[in-house]
Amino acid sequence: MTALSNRPESTATPADDEVDEWLESWEGLVTTQGTQRAGEIMDALRRRAATNSVAQPKVTTTDYVNTIPADQEPAYPGDERLERRYRKWLRWNAAMLVHRAQRPEISVGGHISTYAGAATLYEIGFNNFFRGQDHPGGGDQVFFQGHASPGMYSRAFLEGRLTETQLDGFRQEVSRAPNGLSSYPHPRLMPDFWQFPTVSMGLGPINAIYQAQMNRYLHHRGIADTSQQRVWAFLGDGEMDEPESRGALQLAANEGLDNLTFVVNCNLQRLDGPVRGNGKIVQELEAVFTGAGWNVIKVLWGREWDSLLSADRTGDLVRIMNETLDGDFQTFKAESGGFIRDNFFGRSPVTKSLVEHLSDDDIWNLKRGGHDYQKVFAAYDRAVSETDRPTVVLVQTVKGYGLGTSFESRNATHQMKKFSAADIKAFRDRMDIPITDKVIDDDPYAVPYYHPGPGDEAIEYMVDRRRRLGGFVPERRRDRSAITLPAASDKAFAQSKKGSGQQQAATTMAFVRLLKDLMREKGLGERIVPIIPDEARTFGIDAFFPTAKIYNPNGQNYLAVDRELFLSYKEASSGQLLHVGINEAGAAAGFTAAGTAYSTHGQPMIPIYVFYSMFGFQRTGDAFWAAADQMTRGFIIGATAGRTTLTGEGLQHADGHSPTLAATNPAVRIYDPAFGYEIAHIMADGLHRMYGEHDLGEDARNVMYYLTVYNEPMVQPAEPEGVDVDGILRGIHRIAEAGAGERPVVQLLASGVAVPWALEARGLLAQDWDVDAAVWSGTSWAQLRRDGLECEAARLRDVEAEPRVPFVRSRLGGQPGPIVATSDFDSTQPDLIRPFLTQDFATLGADGFGFSDTRAAARRQFRIDAHSMVVRALQMLADRGEVPASAPAEAARKYRLHDVTAGTSGTAGGDA
Repeated sequence: MTALSNRPESTATPADDEVDEWLESWEGLVTTQGTQRAGEIMDALRRRAATNSVAQPKVTTTDYVNTIPADQEPAYPGDERLERRYRKWLRWNAAMLVHRAQRPEISVGGHISTYAGAATLYEIGFNNFFRGQDHPGGGDQVFFQGHASPGMYSRAFLEGRLTETQLDGFRQEVSRAPNGLSSYPHPRLMPDFWQFPTVSMGLGPINAIYQAQMNRYLHHRGIADTSQQRVWAFLGDGEMDEPESRGALQLAANEGLDNLTFVVNCNLQRLDGPVRGNGKIVQELEAVFTGAGWNVIKVLWGREWDSLLSADRTGDLVRIMNETLDGDFQTFKAESGGFIRDNFFGRSPVTKSLVEHLSDDDIWNLKRGGHDYQKVFAAYDRAVSETDRPTVVLVQTVKGYGLGTSFESRNATHQMKKFSAADIKAFRDRMDIPITDKVIDDDPYAVPYYHPGPGDEAIEYMVDRRRRLGGFVPERRRDRSAITLPAASDKAFAQSKKGSGQQQAATTMAFVRLLKDLMREKGLGERIVPIIPDEARTFGIDAFFPTAKIYNPNGQNYLAVDRELFLSYKEASSGQLLHVGINEAGAAAGFTAAGTAYSTHGQPMIPIYVFYSMFGFQRTGDAFWAAADQMTRGFIIGATAGRTTLTGEGLQHADGHSPTLAATNPAVRIYDPAFGYEIAHIMADGLHRMYGEHDLGEDARNVMYYLTVYNEPMVQPAEPEGVDVDGILRGIHRIAEAGAGERPVVQLLASGVAVPWALEARGLLAQDWDVDAAVWSGTSWAQLRRDGLECEAARLRDVEAEPRVPFVRSRLGGQPGPIVATSDFDSTQPDLIRPFLTQDFATLGADGFGFSDTRAAARRQFRIDAHSMVVRALQMLADRGEVPASAPAEAARKYRLHDVTAGTSGTAGGDA
């Protein structure tokens, strides 16, 4: 139609007359049989054209109009009169919530405009679609747009779930405790209200996708019936520029996640200005989602536009809609009806004539689709009816809608947090709030919230709609947190504690063997969700393929090339492994969905995410913070850890800092075990703490365990008799004592793959320098530091109490001699415990960038190996006068300390 509208009438030809006849016939079909039948005939024509090799345009975008024609819209099932009435109260209370928090002595910030523009999007869901947790089919999972939180608080206030006192505690969680409200959706901060944290932009979309996948995973494995549950994600158009927002779209389509609906609030603005001032973000997103295989529904124009579009016989109006840039659409809503008449409709004589009968006010009141109940309901109704693929609803709105000309569509509206008295009065009038000018003038920062009382007709209607849908949303049920799993038997850990005998085995392999035994445990093993990127064979997890199988909702419909092999690739709809491909962001999202199933579904699952350690907290650290906020439980396994273990892989794989990054997350318990028996005790402790029966409190359960394991083969020792289990779990235990003679003594500390270097150094000190050394395995530098800091904090909290001794000091404080500490990570790791000890302390670390070489050469280059420990220990003893001053230099020459080819610490082999 656009091409026809551009055809000059003076050049008409017989061929054009023929086209006109076809078009008249087509319009007659639409008029008499409707758009749905016309669409069916178009599909048939397209198929016939393809069989005759007739060229067809490759279309990834449609015209800038609503996807659902007006004649296909279902009748709205609710009472729009009542809903409009309390929607005004919602808008008012949400705005006053933020405005009141701007009282000069408080000024804690907030966002007014996001919810104002998206209120209809949420209310259609609340009144008609979002299922609460008491619904017979189970509750929906709704990922709310973070900046819209004031609107959710406002609704909870009208529902009777929050009080005025709590609303006044917005962003004052400590000073107004226990009545504070978190700024954004934070389950950890409001564990009875929010389910999903979403304000870290881009994580909401990918987490929602993997939540929908986890729902299907639980269903296909027979753990929970989630067949009627739906995941809703409310997103911003600016947010869709984040890589995580778009990066997993194909997964949702490939797995046919028709239980997933994205609602993208296309107000055409990001935080500082237009999303695409010179483009069209809706069209761009339509192309992206269409290409990824999603069902796309556009809701761009309100019902007031229907008659204009119906009268647009030339297609000029649609053409102008297609051509108008987002920056112009934003400007139109910041101007006037007359401005829109001249600068939008005035672009064509035809469109100008279309609005001749409309006043400037009428033109101004031509709504965007996201503010029309009927249009939004039709889109959601179509979305939940879609089968075999996910749906995205692209909804055009105005940011700050209804707040007045100072806010609507302004570039700065996201940062605007308070009203002038005049703005309040104008807003009051638009929202029909019964508050006098005097109340506003007396104290503009004390303008009251509005609640007509629980007996009001509209409030009763609102609450009844939620009752019919299964209860309030959002809601997080804390009672699900206490659901426990049976403890693993001693048999599951026996092999790990037995050691490897004469064979060498890396700690990665020791961990995988333990995982295999845990997965066999009745009542526990089926709850384990192994999650891996595309490195299963590197880690030895390919051994699980034939038995546990890889989860794929479609099963395995192809003939596997390695089907004759014992460890062939096996996919199944009931598969246990989540094999996410080269996709750490997706793996972290899947980990979060599985690790919070205890809350969302009342089904405790045990995610165990295994990955190259370098690509964990460095690449997806923000996702782990969101996981912590959602109170995720599970095990994070940084395999092939360390800066020097991957030999030939080089800089990008040389992880010398992941525990440092992990240590910034308070919910992560970090361990760097050296041996299989240490791993066994740490895993047992994690299973008990997160999933077992105990009285440590709920918060003790809401943790994640991060273990670094290595690919370097070594003989795994059997667990020593009387091993210090408490020390293993709290961060340090002694594995070799110093002699009882009169010789000088040093304490050698190491973690992970470095413990054998310390044992090697112990032997060299005794053999070559007549020095005794004790060797300690520092299983967790971070836990020791946290314990030490907590001792100091406790002393400050109660200045009269007897100071508690840090655990590391209780173990090391009375030991003779200086301390030398090393690891395969940077020096910040061992150095974490220095403040809590009084001995002379030396830290060796793999600081700087990694490189490719043999393990022994790399360790010598970093001065972290056994011989470096010896020389450093001799230096410290010489400073104390306990060995000759010449000893350190003599040792350096003897061991060729500056010759990287002279290193001996470490073994060759192991998968990289």
